[in-house]
Amino acid sequence: MKLFKFACSVVTFTATAAAIVAAFPAQAQIATGDTSGKKIALSNNYAANAWRQSMLKSWDATAADAVKRKLIAAAPSFTTAENQATEQAQQIQNMILQGFNAIVIDASSPTALNGTIKKACAAGVVVVSYDGIVTEPCAYRVTFDFQKLGEAQVDYLAERLGGKGNILEIRGLAGVSVDGEIHTGVMNGLKKHPGLKLVGSVNGDWAQAPAQKAVSGILPTLPKVDGVVTQGGDGYGAAQAFKAANRPIPIIILGNREDELQWWKTQAAGGYKTYSASNPPGAVSVAFWVAQQVLAGKKIPKDIDIVAPMLKLSEAQLPGALAKTPAGGVGDITFSLDETIKLLDQKK
Repeated sequence: MKLFKFACSVVTFTATAAAIVAAFPAQAQIATGDTSGKKIALSNNYAANAWRQSMLKSWDATAADAVKRKLIAAAPSFTTAENQATEQAQQIQNMILQGFNAIVIDASSPTALNGTIKKACAAGVVVVSYDGIVTEPCAYRVTFDFQKLGEAQVDYLAERLGGKGNILEIRGLAGVSVDGEIHTGVMNGLKKHPGLKLVGSVNGDWAQAPAQKAVSGILPTLPKVDGVVTQGGDGYGAAQAFKAANRPIPIIILGNREDELQWWKTQAAGGYKTYSASNPPGAVSVAFWVAQQVLAGKKIPKDIDIVAPMLKLSEAQLPGALAKTPAGGVGDITFSLDETIKLLDQKK
C-alpha cells in the first residue's frame, strides 16, 4: 500500500491549514467539472464522543459552504445507531438506491463493508473512506498515521520514566481500524523500550465515561501504574478513575478534548507534565473535497493513502488551545478546497 504524506505530519494548534501549505508553490490543479447537481453523503458509524460530534459539525459546515457556492447540490450526514457493520452496510446500500453520487465513509470495520462498497463502485458511486478506512481497492483513502501516534506516546513515556515503568493502555472501539493501528504503534514502541511493561489494557471507546468505568474496573488488579497511553477522549476519564481509587495519577497522554485540556490546565499549575495529540476531526473536510474533486474529474490514484496531519499540543500552547476549543469540543483544523488541492498536488 503506497503512502502519500501531506507536507507536515504534525502541526501545532496555532497553525492553520493555510499555513501548512503556504510555504509550497501554488501548483494546485482544481478540477472544474460541473458538480452543482451532484450529491455527496457521509456514512458515519459512531457519534457518541466529542471527536465524532466535532467531525459531524465540520462536515456540515464544509457541506453548507459548498452548497451555498453551488459546487454541489447536497451533502447530508448519516450516523448509525450502533457501531455495527451490518447496519452501516445497509445504510450505504440505501445511499446507493437514493442516488448519491459519492459517499464518504467512516467505517465500522476495515473489511466487513467491502462487499457493499464494491457494489457502490460498480454502480458508479465515488467512495472515499476516512479515518476508519476500508481495504476495498475501489475506495479512496484519507487517513492519519495512527501507528506513529501510538508509538510516539510510548517514546515519550520512556523518556520521562527513564526507560522503566508500568504502562496501562486505553484502547478505542474494538474492531475499528483506528483502534488496531494505534495499538500496533503502542506495541512497536514497547518493543523499542523493553523496560516498559504493559500491565493492563481496556477499551475506553474514545469517550470519557466508558474510559473511566473501564479503568476503574481494572485498577484493583494492577500494580503501580506509571504511564497511560490513550487514543483520545479517554484521558480525563482515566484521571477521574485514578482519583476515585485514591491512587497516584500517572503520566496520562491526552487527546485534545476540551475536558482533558481543562484538567491539564489545573494539573499543570501544580507541575504536572504531559502532552496532548490527536487526529483533527476537521480533516473530514479533506475527504469531502476529495469526493467533490473526483466527481469534477480530478485524477487521484486509488493505490495511495492520503495521510492528513496530526494536531499536537505542548504545555506552552495549552492556553491558546483552550481559548479556541468550545466546551465539549476538540482542538481542530479544517481544510478548504484550495488547501486540500495544494496538499494533494505536492510531490512526496
